[in-house]
Amino acid sequence: MIGYVCKYTPIEIFESMGIPTCRIEPDVTNFDQADAFMHPNICSFTKGVLEDVMAKDYEGIILTTCCDSIRRLYDVLKVQFPDKFIYLLDVPRKVNEFSIGLYEKQIKDMLEVYTTYSNQSYQEKQVYEYIMNPTKASDTKTSANSKDNAVNIGLMGARLSKGTVDLLQRSNINIIYNVTCTGLQRQYKLNSNRILYSYADELLKQFPCMRMEDAKNRKEYVEKYRNQINGIIYHTVKFCDNYSYEYAYFKDVMQLPILKIETDYTRQCAGQIKTRVEAFVESLEVSNHIENRRKQKKQSGDVKMFVLGIDSGSTSTNAVILNEKKEMVAHEVLRTGPKSGESAERILEQILEKANLKREDIDTIVSTGYGRVSIPFADENVTEISCHGKGANYLNPNVRTILDIGGQDSKVIKLNEAGEVVDFVMNDKCAAGTGRFLEMMAKTLELDISELGPISLNWKEDIDISSMCSVFAESEVISLIALNKEKGDIAHGLHKSIAAKSYSLMRRVGLKSGYMMTGGVAKNPGVVKAVEERIGEKLYISEEPEIVGALGAALFAF
Repeated sequence: MIGYVCKYTPIEIFESMGIPTCRIEPDVTNFDQADAFMHPNICSFTKGVLEDVMAKDYEGIILTTCCDSIRRLYDVLKVQFPDKFIYLLDVPRKVNEFSIGLYEKQIKDMLEVYTTYSNQSYQEKQVYEYIMNPTKASDTKTSANSKDNAVNIGLMGARLSKGTVDLLQRSNINIIYNVTCTGLQRQYKLNSNRILYSYADELLKQFPCMRMEDAKNRKEYVEKYRNQINGIIYHTVKFCDNYSYEYAYFKDVMQLPILKIETDYTRQCAGQIKTRVEAFVESLEVSNHIENRRKQKKQSGDVKMFVLGIDSGSTSTNAVILNEKKEMVAHEVLRTGPKSGESAERILEQILEKANLKREDIDTIVSTGYGRVSIPFADENVTEISCHGKGANYLNPNVRTILDIGGQDSKVIKLNEAGEVVDFVMNDKCAAGTGRFLEMMAKTLELDISELGPISLNWKEDIDISSMCSVFAESEVISLIALNKEKGDIAHGLHKSIAAKSYSLMRRVGLKSGYMMTGGVAKNPGVVKAVEERIGEKLYISEEPEIVGALGAALFAF
């Protein structure tokens, strides 16, 4: 079997010879072997390909000169597999008569090397017949799901793994087009008199990747579908800057909602992508997320109705009960235990007791947060992005920018005048700047987490914590303790570093006046003050900032 990674690879020639081909789709959980042979900052897709090749028995691998990472992969494979057919095709960047002829020669040179390697040769007529056969099974285009009441989405950017595409298709979206690296269908029309030349021409004239000179025309393709889609999901691979630049460009010039998802091509990315996609779909307000579960009860002042929202977070589990007038009847906050489902059961019992209600009095239960899918008694679940937006708007309609710092992630949500989510960014790949980070630092300083904020307000020496990595920051704090620095000064430095990281996230969605801070860290006056100094404006802090997500979940039941 011949493995390949790029859509410009002439795989049909090998298939016409009866040699199976396989587009390599890494499905890995780590890069243990790749890290031993490659620099850690090499594209994670490239490292995933190396892991895949080392785990499977390919006869050969065909790579293209699409980027420096793939060139380095070629170097490694040539050394590690000297007895296999490892070939690097030099794909021209331009598409003109000269470059087509040049690529035709590149393909012929590759086939000569393969003939010497395998003693198998190709016949041009056989290639022509195979390619022109409409039943051939090469790369296929992602087809639209055609779901009713679903969001119509275009996929762009760097290549998407099959697992990620499957995840998207399981969401409430129709994929109208997929112009990621390998998303388009391979259907060619060849000239029977110049078979390889016309084949090279067809290969080069595919929807251009970012390496090609014609990449500037990618916007024109997308414009044709403007009226058919509700938004764009743009994928980038970690350390792949080209597509990150294009995303920034499209975000500025396209008058369409765009969601950026970045993966490192490992299985672990699925949960993060799922949350982002669901929140994006909800923000477009096309699909129906909440069914009528009120069992024929009508919302009126004469009919009693109660709804419950549960926010299952990594640090705390929060609950809110609203009545038919959307008035808060009760709220509860408790520490999340080792199992989110059990924590949800406990908080349900506690809040029902506080509200003097029974389980059957609750008409609808909506869950949110990372543990939302682990709550079996919930009628519906909604992402925390949408719930924080709705909860914040309920508490203060003037809020336009929400900074939510929870136990394991930080997020910034941008609202419009109607209180709808129009943009958001998340930092959930690092503990730095979260509640867990502060808990670690408080433990290092031998303080209770509740003492960290107040003690920092009385700082005297302005200390900078240079590292935002939780591990390195802890080492830095230990060094400061050894230098006999005051705990309040160190705490102030930590809060400044969190404020800097938060400010960076806020700038990514755009600084818009009307700021609110939610999550458990909003109870830390030191962090609040540091953020306020950064943005030059007061933050709105609700009476109980940890329940904003649960409040929004309850509001989704109406």
